[in-house]
Amino acid sequence: MTSPPIQWYPGHIAKAERALQEQLKKVDVVLEVRDARIPLATCHPQVSQWIGSKERVLILNRVDMIPQIVQQDWTKWFRAAGEQPYFTDAHGGQGISGVAQAARQVGAKINQRRHDRGMLPRPVRAVVIGFPNVGKSALINRLLKRRVVESARRAGVTRQLKWVRISDELELLDAPGVLPSRLNDQDAALKLAFCDDIGQAAYDNQRVAAALVDRIKQILHQSPNLFAEEPLRDRYTLALQPRTGESFVADLAEARYQGDKERAANQILNDFRKGILGAIPLELPPAIDSTALNSLTTGLD
Repeated sequence: MTSPPIQWYPGHIAKAERALQEQLKKVDVVLEVRDARIPLATCHPQVSQWIGSKERVLILNRVDMIPQIVQQDWTKWFRAAGEQPYFTDAHGGQGISGVAQAARQVGAKINQRRHDRGMLPRPVRAVVIGFPNVGKSALINRLLKRRVVESARRAGVTRQLKWVRISDELELLDAPGVLPSRLNDQDAALKLAFCDDIGQAAYDNQRVAAALVDRIKQILHQSPNLFAEEPLRDRYTLALQPRTGESFVADLAEARYQGDKERAANQILNDFRKGILGAIPLELPPAIDSTALNSLTTGLD
């Protein structure tokens, strides 16, 4: 199934990115939010360049949509890379207190440095950044314990930068989702489309649904013990084998929608995005050095 490459860089994102880079000069700490289902695909390649030596808190949101064992594997992987990830479910509230504590600890360090230089303490300024629809605004609302910024499970809801005060110690800047101007890695672009992290105008639903089925097959092959039941067969009473993703969409269309493949594709995508298919990761941690992994496993016991 051939179609044009997936590209999505609307004008409001380009404008917001320029404003964000200007505001980054004023912030003390960066809260980087990624999608726990695709933590590598939702890593913006320019974030490190933008934030420089500023403090950073790495947040993997939508932890409710991956199995616990995968969360543990990612924790080991990121720690081996020198990172401490914080897993959250911003809509359900899981993990929010850990993020708040991490932000307070960073703030205390910053104000201690100010005190050591003879300066008065002030609220720590933090910015929340990440790809569209990874849950940035929902996270801020949870930290505030009230709805202050607009939040929805679709890309492109936040279009303006907005400062909100969490407490006397912390101010947060809610920023629109940022994307590379060109999605050169089309495998990563597909993952963004699977998770609704880019606008739907950027891709063909049937192609993406077929690719999602193929990706789930690949995950099942890599880690067959992740699921008690085959998630697609359990939902649609259609076995994955020996079907390809494309033939699965076509057969589902024949079985349920009088051959309408667009409706079948939308059903698969919506069921995945809403968690109806279960907790399905679309990325698993790459192999890491065994010595580092052993030491981390000991540290997690």
